[in-house]
Amino acid sequence: MVKQFLLITLGFVGLSVQAQKTADPVPFAKTITEKDLQKHLTIIASEEMGGRDTPSPGLEKAAQYIEQQFKAFGLKPGNKGCFRQPFILEKDSATHLKLEMGEASFRPYVDFAPWISMPQQASLRFSEYVFVGYGIVDENRDDYKDVDVKGKLVVFLNGQPEGFRSNKPRRQSPVFISNKIANAKKKGAAAVLIISEMLPSRQILDMYRPKNEQAVSEENSAIPAFYINDNVLTRKGYTINQIKSLVGNQVIDPMIEEAQVNIEYKSGKVTATVSNVIGIVEGTDKKDEYLFVTAHYDHVGTDEKGNIYYGADDDGSGTVAVMKMAEAFAKAKKAGKGPRRSIAFMLVCGEEKGLWGSEYYSDNPIYPLEKTTANLNIDMIGRIDTERLSADTLNYVYVIGHNKLSTDLQPILEGMNNKYTKLVLDYKFDDPNDPHRIYYRSDHYNFARKGVPILFFYDGMLQADYHKPTDTVDKINFPLLAKRAQLVFYTAWDMANRDELLKRDLKLDQ
Repeated sequence: MVKQFLLITLGFVGLSVQAQKTADPVPFAKTITEKDLQKHLTIIASEEMGGRDTPSPGLEKAAQYIEQQFKAFGLKPGNKGCFRQPFILEKDSATHLKLEMGEASFRPYVDFAPWISMPQQASLRFSEYVFVGYGIVDENRDDYKDVDVKGKLVVFLNGQPEGFRSNKPRRQSPVFISNKIANAKKKGAAAVLIISEMLPSRQILDMYRPKNEQAVSEENSAIPAFYINDNVLTRKGYTINQIKSLVGNQVIDPMIEEAQVNIEYKSGKVTATVSNVIGIVEGTDKKDEYLFVTAHYDHVGTDEKGNIYYGADDDGSGTVAVMKMAEAFAKAKKAGKGPRRSIAFMLVCGEEKGLWGSEYYSDNPIYPLEKTTANLNIDMIGRIDTERLSADTLNYVYVIGHNKLSTDLQPILEGMNNKYTKLVLDYKFDDPNDPHRIYYRSDHYNFARKGVPILFFYDGMLQADYHKPTDTVDKINFPLLAKRAQLVFYTAWDMANRDELLKRDLKLDQ
């Protein structure tokens, strides 16, 4: 009896898998309609959403709407019973700033400004400072050579001398300012003054940033660091140009100079919580493997004059496309033709600020990245590239990533497009010499940097209404938006139902 039951069960599973392989995706793709896309986009890119800045009340309203729709479609919560993956942002509006040299007292944000990563508070007095040129430390150079800066105030020039080269990426370069400050701290410095021709604006310093464990650790052990400009130097009888000429291109001997310097700082940290929204259509025999379909639901908010930046194309178009694909796959599952792999539909926030939401997910994945077959990312698919002077402007999409990370990507994409949508697939942004570096500018990159194969779908609209209040719903080409969304749906259908995970047989060039 048990043997008979097992045979029947195994037979049923086999038939189910075969049905998924042979099921026709067209009826479900057709549910991604112009009418529904317009209905959702009219809400996502409405005045009520206020431009969906990260963070803002409008962003939260958008997240609530997406979550409500995911529930209505029948998706499962993507994060342990919850549709949200929250993360914390923080900004530091300093409540007290003071820099004094001798009898001179300097003005915050006019003569000096704080570095973005400061201790909670500081009150330090020095009788001298140590000037260390450009403050560069690497395997070939040490601007601190033969000087002890423990417990002292260190002063160095921002930037790098002419002709200096490093083979390290920007954020790892010894001239990157955070690395200069970190090296001063390693040498034992108690505080740092950075000579700079321009000060960071108060607006930039008073911006939210993701708060992570590294940021907390850095804050707890940070040393005070201030940018200073010519207004400070002239009180000592110098100018920036004179100091640069003195230093030149060489490593100079550090100089110690007497000066009574008083530094005071007290932070005024404020936090806000934002979230990625994740819904799941659970797979069948391969439900522990995943495909991610993503877009960002944030935009740039409202300006000081009250102008709303609606973000209908950027990336309201991608947001509603993901929502409609989620509904289409949910309908397929209800009809007994659901995907073999689980599909995660994730709308992320903070993209416009620096890919924050996708970075948080990729560093804190809910599902194993090694079991994530691919990421299909959509960022702007509702408009026509105003720079595209060709006859196919009503039947194209730019696709980025087709020749990176996996040799499976291009055959799958082109196979589904040739069979169903017949769009012109333009790969021009995969050119290694692309000046826009589009591959590195949207949320798919945070999957790619972890080795997950990606395809990025994009309309190329970097001119016209890009990041302007005029990116509105009335300018969306809904027939083209629907067709592009259907291409992504068909591509996802193949990736979710094939026997094997996509190969990871190509390297990603940085």
